[in-house]
Amino acid sequence: MIDAKKFKDEILSLLDEVYDTQKDNIEKCAKIVAECLENDGVVHVFGSGHSVGLGIDITGRVGSLVPIHIMEMSDFVTKGIVSLTEFQDKTNVFERRPDVAGRLYALYDIRPQDVFIVISNSGINGLVIDIAALAKENGHKVIIVTSMKHTTAEQSRHPSGKKLYMYGDVVIDNCGPHGDALLETEGEARVCSVSSICNNYIAQSMAARVVEIMYNDKKEVPLLRGDSILDEELKERYRGRI
Repeated sequence: MIDAKKFKDEILSLLDEVYDTQKDNIEKCAKIVAECLENDGVVHVFGSGHSVGLGIDITGRVGSLVPIHIMEMSDFVTKGIVSLTEFQDKTNVFERRPDVAGRLYALYDIRPQDVFIVISNSGINGLVIDIAALAKENGHKVIIVTSMKHTTAEQSRHPSGKKLYMYGDVVIDNCGPHGDALLETEGEARVCSVSSICNNYIAQSMAARVVEIMYNDKKEVPLLRGDSILDEELKERYRGRI
């Protein structure tokens, strides 16, 4: 029978797997991010679909790191680069056009010390791979979050034949199943997608460790503290970059 307890037991087991198998990679990730922030860098987060939730979960709330920037395709419209009509053209899908990754990269104030986190459960689609490849070409450290069970079961859709994890300085496996849904039903279907839960666990674990590393290094930690004056001063320091 599928019920709340069944899902709770299965998701806790999966999170234990993430911890047991990925704790060393999360530690490597935290060290890269801490070094970036200690050098006045920003962490740029890019994910397609639900994957963008990793960045959303660690920004904009009390206790979150300020220098986290979510790269969003909608910025092409909000920054006046293309019209909403062109962006939504279903006959010429915008994100599949040539050099979209390069144009997106060029929208932002990205500096040499900055780091990229690129998230995709499948890790096989063109745009996320292009973003990771471009970041590497420009000398940035790249952290990948993906499902190795999923990505190794699929063919790449990128012209190079490569997959996202191949571009990572650190690769964190969210340990999710192929197809993302965790629980089997009495029929053929599976239910309860889990990548968002696993990704957010990874993100928050990384953020907590970053804070500890920076405190131990006796560096100022750029955290939102719920103090309107201090928080605004901190946001001003990164204005135009996040």
